[in-house]
Amino acid sequence: MLGGLREGADDYITKPFNLDILLLRIQKLLQWTQSNHEKFGKMEVSPSEITISSLDEQLIEKAIRIVEENMDNSEFSVEELSAQIGISRSGLYKKLMSITGKSPLEFMRILRLKRGKQLLEKSQLSISQIAYQVGLSPKQFAKYFKEEYGCLPSEYN
Repeated sequence: MLGGLREGADDYITKPFNLDILLLRIQKLLQWTQSNHEKFGKMEVSPSEITISSLDEQLIEKAIRIVEENMDNSEFSVEELSAQIGISRSGLYKKLMSITGKSPLEFMRILRLKRGKQLLEKSQLSISQIAYQVGLSPKQFAKYFKEEYGCLPSEYN
């Protein structure tokens, strides 16, 4: 039991088990997952604000740091992210989906867009300069920005 929890299991139930306890634990895990999805949706790009309290949060912090370090690299891929984290591409996909509800590609894109939004708010850079700083072409930046925030970068503010 301890070994499984140390390796990252969210919970552990021994046999024989009480059905009411099993259902309650399932409910709590689902609430925890939903809470993480909501937390990630509201999270800003600043990893220093994240409190490390679990292996999953450590994974998210590491992923954010790696994406930030490669923010302006348009060639930075999910494969490179997973390699730098030290997990397989499929393992990263499963972990990010369970923690954030986002695929690794969506996760990277959202971080890029949040950084772009911060730059729009706090810098005098042109939209093209911001796009390149977050590793996207101006056309991609405009398209994804509109999908995420409901307006073009030029209309933002």
